[in-house]
Amino acid sequence: MNITTDPNLWAICGLVFLLGLLIGIFLTAGGRRKWRTRYDTEVSRRREIEKAHEDRVRDWELKEKEWRERDSLRDAAARSPRDDRPL
Repeated sequence: MNITTDPNLWAICGLVFLLGLLIGIFLTAGGRRKWRTRYDTEVSRRREIEKAHEDRVRDWELKEKEWRERDSLRDAAARSPRDDRPL
């Protein structure tokens, strides 16, 4: 019994190959649309997340600018000499 000359082994290998092909075909039946739809939704979701992130960063930059301005005004007010004269 030699592996290369045994016809039963070749028949079994052929049947396993065909079974694998059939299983693969059944698993991907209609799957092209499914993965494309999932991909498109993932791309749109990623774009929305990136846009939200950019908006958040822009908002924080504006707030930080406002905070720095308030701090500089507060420092300037603290450094100015008080006028104790009554009006």
